[in-house]
Amino acid sequence: MSSILFCGNERIGVLSPQDRGLAYGDGLFETLLAVDGGLPWWPAHWHRLAQGAQRLAIELPDENTIHQAALSLAVAQPAVVKIILTRGESGRGYLPCDGPATCIVSVHPLPPALPQPLTLHWCRTVVTEQPVLAGIKHLNRLENVLARKECQLAGHPEGLMSDREGRVICATSANVFVHADGQWLTPDVSACGIAGIARGWIISHVGDVRVGTVTRRMAGNAEAAFLCNAVRGIMPVAGIGARRLDQTAALDAMQAFFLAANPFFGNT
Repeated sequence: MSSILFCGNERIGVLSPQDRGLAYGDGLFETLLAVDGGLPWWPAHWHRLAQGAQRLAIELPDENTIHQAALSLAVAQPAVVKIILTRGESGRGYLPCDGPATCIVSVHPLPPALPQPLTLHWCRTVVTEQPVLAGIKHLNRLENVLARKECQLAGHPEGLMSDREGRVICATSANVFVHADGQWLTPDVSACGIAGIARGWIISHVGDVRVGTVTRRMAGNAEAAFLCNAVRGIMPVAGIGARRLDQTAALDAMQAFFLAANPFFGNT
Protein backbone atom coordinates (compact mmCIF):
# COMPACT_ATOMS: atom_id res chain seq x y z
CA MET A 1 0.00 0.00 0.00
CA SER A 2 1.18 3.51 -0.84
CA SER A 3 -0.28 6.56 0.85
CA ILE A 4 -0.03 10.36 1.01
CA LEU A 5 -0.98 12.26 4.18
CA PHE A 6 -2.14 15.85 4.53
CA CYS A 7 -2.78 18.21 7.41
CA GLY A 8 -5.08 20.72 5.79
CA ASN A 9 -3.48 21.20 2.37
CA GLU A 10 0.09 20.55 3.55
CA ARG A 11 1.72 17.14 3.18
CA ILE A 12 2.88 15.46 6.38
CA GLY A 13 4.98 12.39 7.06
CA VAL A 14 3.12 10.49 9.76
CA LEU A 15 -0.36 10.26 11.27
CA SER A 16 -0.67 11.56 14.82
CA PRO A 17 -1.81 8.96 17.40
CA GLN A 18 -4.12 11.72 18.68
CA ASP A 19 -6.01 11.95 15.40
CA ARG A 20 -9.77 11.97 16.01
CA GLY A 21 -10.33 9.50 13.23
CA LEU A 22 -8.45 6.92 15.28
CA ALA A 23 -9.88 7.96 18.64
CA TYR A 24 -13.54 8.41 17.76
CA GLY A 25 -14.14 7.51 14.11
CA ASP A 26 -14.63 11.25 13.65
CA GLY A 27 -14.46 11.47 9.89
CA LEU A 28 -15.45 10.20 6.48
CA PHE A 29 -14.07 8.07 3.69
CA GLU A 30 -14.50 7.37 -0.01
CA THR A 31 -13.47 4.26 -1.94
CA LEU A 32 -12.88 4.86 -5.65
CA LEU A 33 -12.14 2.64 -8.60
CA ALA A 34 -8.94 3.65 -10.42
CA VAL A 35 -8.64 2.51 -14.04
CA ASP A 36 -5.93 3.34 -16.61
CA GLY A 37 -4.49 6.01 -14.35
CA GLY A 38 -7.84 7.78 -13.96
CA LEU A 39 -10.69 8.03 -11.45
CA PRO A 40 -13.89 7.73 -13.54
CA TRP A 41 -16.41 8.74 -10.86
CA TRP A 42 -14.31 11.37 -9.11
CA PRO A 43 -16.93 14.20 -9.22
CA ALA A 44 -19.60 12.07 -7.55
CA HIS A 45 -17.22 10.86 -4.84
CA TRP A 46 -15.94 14.35 -4.08
CA HIS A 47 -19.50 15.68 -3.96
CA ARG A 48 -20.49 13.07 -1.36
CA LEU A 49 -17.32 13.73 0.64
CA ALA A 50 -18.11 17.46 0.60
CA GLN A 51 -21.68 16.81 1.73
CA GLY A 52 -20.41 14.66 4.60
CA ALA A 53 -17.80 17.24 5.59
CA GLN A 54 -20.48 19.93 5.69
CA ARG A 55 -22.77 17.70 7.76
CA LEU A 56 -20.00 16.98 10.30
CA ALA A 57 -18.54 20.51 10.13
CA ILE A 58 -15.12 19.25 9.03
CA GLU A 59 -12.95 21.60 7.01
CA LEU A 60 -12.62 20.20 3.49
CA PRO A 61 -9.14 20.36 1.90
CA ASP A 62 -8.59 21.73 -1.59
CA GLU A 63 -10.17 19.40 -4.14
CA ASN A 64 -7.41 19.75 -6.72
CA THR A 65 -4.72 18.94 -4.10
CA ILE A 66 -6.44 15.70 -3.12
CA HIS A 67 -7.36 14.84 -6.69
CA GLN A 68 -3.77 15.17 -7.86
CA ALA A 69 -2.56 13.06 -4.94
CA ALA A 70 -5.09 10.36 -5.81
CA LEU A 71 -4.11 10.43 -9.49
CA SER A 72 -0.43 10.12 -8.59
CA LEU A 73 -1.22 6.85 -6.80
CA ALA A 74 -3.55 5.46 -9.47
CA VAL A 75 -1.59 2.86 -11.42
CA ALA A 76 -2.14 1.60 -14.95
CA GLN A 77 -3.90 -1.59 -13.90
CA PRO A 78 -7.24 -1.33 -12.07
CA ALA A 79 -6.85 -0.52 -8.37
CA VAL A 80 -8.75 1.00 -5.47
CA VAL A 81 -8.02 4.49 -4.16
CA LYS A 82 -9.24 5.30 -0.65
CA ILE A 83 -9.62 8.78 0.78
CA ILE A 84 -10.01 9.20 4.54
CA LEU A 85 -10.89 12.62 5.93
CA THR A 86 -10.81 13.16 9.71
CA ARG A 87 -11.41 16.17 11.91
CA GLY A 88 -7.71 16.17 12.69
CA GLU A 89 -5.67 16.06 15.87
CA SER A 90 -6.97 16.90 19.33
CA GLY A 91 -6.51 15.99 22.95
CA ARG A 92 -8.69 13.55 24.87
CA GLY A 93 -12.44 14.30 24.92
CA TYR A 94 -15.41 14.33 22.57
CA LEU A 95 -15.62 18.08 22.01
CA PRO A 96 -14.70 18.73 18.34
CA CYS A 97 -11.51 20.66 17.69
CA ASP A 98 -11.13 23.63 15.35
CA GLY A 99 -7.79 22.69 13.79
CA PRO A 100 -7.06 21.59 10.22
CA ALA A 101 -8.44 18.30 8.99
CA THR A 102 -6.34 15.22 8.26
CA CYS A 103 -6.62 13.57 4.85
CA ILE A 104 -5.12 10.20 3.93
CA VAL A 105 -5.01 9.12 0.29
CA SER A 106 -3.99 5.51 -0.31
CA VAL A 107 -4.02 2.94 -3.10
CA HIS A 108 -4.87 -0.76 -2.78
CA PRO A 109 -5.21 -3.83 -5.01
CA LEU A 110 -8.66 -4.71 -6.30
CA PRO A 111 -10.54 -7.00 -3.92
CA PRO A 112 -10.64 -10.68 -4.90
CA ALA A 113 -13.53 -11.75 -7.10
CA LEU A 114 -16.64 -12.77 -5.18
CA PRO A 115 -17.51 -16.47 -5.14
CA GLN A 116 -20.13 -17.44 -7.70
CA PRO A 117 -23.02 -17.86 -7.58
CA LEU A 118 -23.43 -14.96 -5.14
CA THR A 119 -25.65 -15.96 -2.23
CA LEU A 120 -26.59 -13.65 0.63
CA HIS A 121 -26.84 -14.27 4.36
CA TRP A 122 -29.60 -12.66 6.43
CA CYS A 123 -27.53 -10.71 8.96
CA ARG A 124 -28.62 -10.55 12.59
CA THR A 125 -26.64 -7.35 13.15
CA VAL A 126 -29.04 -4.46 12.51
CA VAL A 127 -28.43 -1.04 11.00
CA THR A 128 -29.30 1.56 13.64
CA GLU A 129 -31.14 4.73 12.66
CA GLN A 130 -29.33 8.06 12.92
CA PRO A 131 -30.66 10.57 10.37
CA VAL A 132 -27.80 13.00 11.06
CA LEU A 133 -25.34 10.41 9.74
CA ALA A 134 -27.60 8.71 7.18
CA GLY A 135 -26.38 8.62 3.59
CA ILE A 136 -22.83 9.83 4.25
CA LYS A 137 -19.88 7.45 4.43
CA HIS A 138 -18.69 8.14 7.96
CA LEU A 139 -15.86 6.18 9.57
CA ASN A 140 -17.90 4.34 12.21
CA ARG A 141 -18.63 1.05 10.41
CA LEU A 142 -18.64 -1.43 13.32
CA GLU A 143 -22.11 -2.66 12.35
CA ASN A 144 -20.78 -3.59 8.93
CA VAL A 145 -17.69 -5.21 10.44
CA LEU A 146 -19.81 -7.42 12.70
CA ALA A 147 -22.24 -8.25 9.90
CA ARG A 148 -19.42 -9.23 7.53
CA LYS A 149 -18.00 -11.54 10.19
CA GLU A 150 -21.45 -13.12 10.48
CA CYS A 151 -21.44 -13.76 6.74
CA GLN A 152 -18.03 -15.40 6.89
CA LEU A 153 -19.12 -17.72 9.71
CA ALA A 154 -22.29 -18.59 7.81
CA GLY A 155 -20.33 -19.42 4.64
CA HIS A 156 -21.64 -16.52 2.54
CA PRO A 157 -19.54 -13.81 0.87
CA GLU A 158 -22.14 -11.09 1.55
CA GLY A 159 -25.33 -10.48 3.48
CA LEU A 160 -28.35 -8.25 3.79
CA MET A 161 -28.70 -5.91 6.76
CA SER A 162 -32.02 -4.62 8.06
CA ASP A 163 -33.08 -1.96 10.56
CA ARG A 164 -34.85 -2.73 13.85
CA GLU A 165 -38.22 -2.74 12.08
CA GLY A 166 -37.10 -5.43 9.65
CA ARG A 167 -36.72 -3.11 6.66
CA VAL A 168 -33.86 -4.11 4.39
CA ILE A 169 -31.28 -1.30 4.15
CA CYS A 170 -28.14 -2.61 2.45
CA ALA A 171 -25.57 -5.35 2.10
CA THR A 172 -22.50 -5.22 4.32
CA SER A 173 -20.51 -3.28 1.69
CA ALA A 174 -22.96 -2.53 -1.10
CA ASN A 175 -26.42 -1.22 -1.88
CA VAL A 176 -29.18 -3.59 -2.91
CA PHE A 177 -31.83 -3.55 -5.65
CA VAL A 178 -34.71 -6.02 -5.93
CA HIS A 179 -37.02 -6.57 -8.91
CA ALA A 180 -40.68 -7.09 -8.07
CA ASP A 181 -43.90 -6.51 -10.05
CA GLY A 182 -41.93 -5.38 -13.07
CA GLN A 183 -39.95 -2.64 -11.33
CA TRP A 184 -36.56 -2.21 -9.66
CA LEU A 185 -36.73 -1.04 -6.05
CA THR A 186 -33.92 0.08 -3.75
CA PRO A 187 -34.18 0.88 -0.02
CA ASP A 188 -34.58 4.41 1.25
CA VAL A 189 -31.43 5.46 3.14
CA SER A 190 -32.68 8.75 4.59
CA ALA A 191 -32.65 7.37 8.16
CA CYS A 192 -29.68 4.96 7.97
CA GLY A 193 -27.36 3.38 5.44
CA ILE A 194 -25.08 4.82 2.77
CA ALA A 195 -26.20 6.60 -0.38
CA GLY A 196 -23.81 4.70 -2.64
CA ILE A 197 -22.26 6.22 -5.76
CA ALA A 198 -23.24 3.30 -8.01
CA ARG A 199 -26.73 3.35 -6.47
CA GLY A 200 -27.02 7.06 -7.24
CA TRP A 201 -25.91 6.54 -10.83
CA ILE A 202 -28.54 3.83 -11.36
CA ILE A 203 -31.32 5.92 -9.81
CA SER A 204 -30.38 8.86 -12.05
CA HIS A 205 -30.01 6.93 -15.30
CA VAL A 206 -32.50 4.05 -15.17
CA GLY A 207 -36.10 5.07 -15.64
CA ASP A 208 -37.99 2.32 -13.82
CA VAL A 209 -36.25 2.49 -10.42
CA ARG A 210 -38.17 3.37 -7.26
CA VAL A 211 -36.72 4.31 -3.87
CA GLY A 212 -38.80 3.11 -0.92
CA THR A 213 -39.33 0.52 1.77
CA VAL A 214 -38.02 -3.00 1.07
CA THR A 215 -39.21 -5.53 3.64
CA ARG A 216 -37.49 -8.85 4.25
CA ARG A 217 -40.50 -10.55 2.69
CA MET A 218 -40.23 -8.41 -0.44
CA ALA A 219 -36.53 -9.19 -0.76
CA GLY A 220 -37.11 -12.87 -0.12
CA ASN A 221 -39.84 -13.03 -2.77
CA ALA A 222 -38.08 -10.87 -5.36
CA GLU A 223 -37.95 -12.02 -8.98
CA ALA A 224 -34.32 -10.89 -9.20
CA ALA A 225 -31.81 -8.90 -7.16
CA PHE A 226 -28.36 -7.38 -7.41
CA LEU A 227 -25.85 -5.56 -5.25
CA CYS A 228 -23.79 -2.60 -6.42
CA ASN A 229 -20.93 -0.44 -5.28
CA ALA A 230 -18.36 1.88 -6.82
CA VAL A 231 -15.58 -0.73 -6.92
CA ARG A 232 -17.34 -3.85 -8.21
CA GLY A 233 -20.23 -2.30 -10.15
CA ILE A 234 -23.27 -4.58 -10.44
CA MET A 235 -23.17 -7.96 -8.67
CA PRO A 236 -26.07 -10.30 -9.60
CA VAL A 237 -27.57 -12.19 -6.67
CA ALA A 238 -28.32 -15.89 -7.09
CA GLY A 239 -29.75 -16.54 -3.63
CA ILE A 240 -31.06 -14.82 -0.51
CA GLY A 241 -31.10 -17.07 2.51
CA ALA A 242 -32.48 -20.44 1.42
CA ARG A 243 -34.22 -19.07 -1.69
CA ARG A 244 -32.57 -19.19 -5.11
CA LEU A 245 -33.04 -16.42 -7.70
CA ASP A 246 -32.84 -16.57 -11.48
CA GLN A 247 -30.86 -14.39 -13.88
CA THR A 248 -33.89 -12.69 -15.44
CA ALA A 249 -34.20 -10.61 -18.60
CA ALA A 250 -34.61 -7.52 -16.42
CA LEU A 251 -31.30 -8.22 -14.68
CA ASP A 252 -29.56 -8.93 -18.00
CA ALA A 253 -30.84 -5.61 -19.34
CA MET A 254 -29.71 -3.73 -16.24
CA GLN A 255 -26.21 -5.20 -16.43
CA ALA A 256 -25.89 -4.49 -20.14
CA PHE A 257 -27.05 -0.88 -19.73
CA PHE A 258 -24.73 -0.26 -16.79
CA LEU A 259 -21.66 -1.71 -18.51
CA ALA A 260 -22.36 0.09 -21.79
CA ALA A 261 -22.36 3.42 -19.94
CA ASN A 262 -19.51 2.49 -17.56
CA PRO A 263 -17.23 0.15 -19.54
CA PHE A 264 -14.38 0.51 -17.04
CA PHE A 265 -16.20 -1.95 -14.76
CA GLY A 266 -15.63 -4.59 -17.42
CA ASN A 267 -11.92 -4.46 -16.55
CA THR A 268 -12.40 -5.31 -12.87
